Amino acid sequence: MRIRDITRLSWDQVKRRKVVTALCAAGISIGCAAIVVALSVGQSAQTYIEQEMNSFFKMDEITVMENSGVSSSSSQGQSASADSENLERGKLTQQKLEIIRNIPHVKAAAAFQQLNSFQMLTMDNRNSYIEIIGTDLELLKDFDKPLMQGSALDGEGTVILSYGATLGLVDDETRQNLIDQLQRNPYDTKLTEQYNKLNRVPSSLYQRQLQFRSFQQENGKAANSSPYRVAGILKKPSGANEDSIAYDKKAYVSLETARILEQELYPDRANQPAEADSYNSVVVKVDDQANVEQVEKQIQKLTLSTQTNLQQKERIAQQFSIIKGVALGGGVFILIIASISIVVAMTMSTYQRRRQIGIMKVLGANLGQIRNMFIVEAALLGLLGGLLGVLFSYWIVWGINGIINAVSSGQEEVIIFIPLMTIPVGMLFAIMTGVLSGIYPAISASRTDALTAIRRD
Repeated sequence: MRIRDITRLSWDQVKRRKVVTALCAAGISIGCAAIVVALSVGQSAQTYIEQEMNSFFKMDEITVMENSGVSSSSSQGQSASADSENLERGKLTQQKLEIIRNIPHVKAAAAFQQLNSFQMLTMDNRNSYIEIIGTDLELLKDFDKPLMQGSALDGEGTVILSYGATLGLVDDETRQNLIDQLQRNPYDTKLTEQYNKLNRVPSSLYQRQLQFRSFQQENGKAANSSPYRVAGILKKPSGANEDSIAYDKKAYVSLETARILEQELYPDRANQPAEADSYNSVVVKVDDQANVEQVEKQIQKLTLSTQTNLQQKERIAQQFSIIKGVALGGGVFILIIASISIVVAMTMSTYQRRRQIGIMKVLGANLGQIRNMFIVEAALLGLLGGLLGVLFSYWIVWGINGIINAVSSGQEEVIIFIPLMTIPVGMLFAIMTGVLSGIYPAISASRTDALTAIRRD
């Protein structure tokens, strides 16, 4: 018999024995669905956590800093000269910044000069503490900082605030009264809730004027800056909770404005020469995480230090590989249980079909053809079970996403998804389960004595 004839005979038996087919296919489908869902949940969780970590840790960004080199161990004069040369070579200059921008796969590169944390005051005497960062304001959108209000095209004398900088602005008297009450009643949940709520109250600051105050003077006096206009407000970060947003208070200014602010808030540094062509740090945005390591090596050739957060991704991959392995083992265990039912069903079928096997032998069928017929029949059961398992897995994932969306924000968002690679994996395990489960019944069927089988029936 040809393989086509064997397949047709096996398919006829699968269709005729509907109860046995349904039971065997159901067992395999449960195991296949368990494998597909388990791998999908593991992969989806890893992807979701990587996306969330990328939004916080920016794993597609490279922080570039000056490289001071290694100090010389020779004589003092030679050591000082070598150190000076190393410092000069390792400087992060405008020329190097332009070279970095032209490296393949670099999406954007901008200097981020962190001044310090200062007190921000509004014209109606409300205040909070904020971190001031000097950068190229037009490149903020390339670093996942899109504007909610305003424009980044304005130059000196303007600032762009993060969304968190607009929260928690209160006057000193109100804040101090609440702090005093909390000190007297530290376990009062209502006061704690009131204080947290106060930190999340938004203020309308767009096109308003602000001042910055520094208390870090050697003479103990505060220094106030000139008034600056709020030219833009960044969008609220997606996926972050209210508490973390409320403490993410940043003011972005141009590099020229940063130099002016530094002179205003640190008068003792006014006579120090400013290096306008040198930066203490530059952030590089790469088009894809896969290209971060390649770009980092190119930057290091410029005698610069680099830092990334790719190790976080590697740790996540290692942890989730263990979870996926455990999940895969659980699915395989279910398939092993399903294979037992197939062995039992196929063995019973062998005894029920002894007359058919005897007639096939009398008509000239050899042992290999009979074994192949039973193995193909078992493989067809595995194929049917695998197809049902894939269908069940989509229903299960749809139900899980529905529950997650209902419990959380209620937004229609696909959190758990089925990667295409998991479908052939589930199908392969299902078919292998069917084939391996059919080997013993196939061997048993091929050993059936033809004359004895016909005579008994």
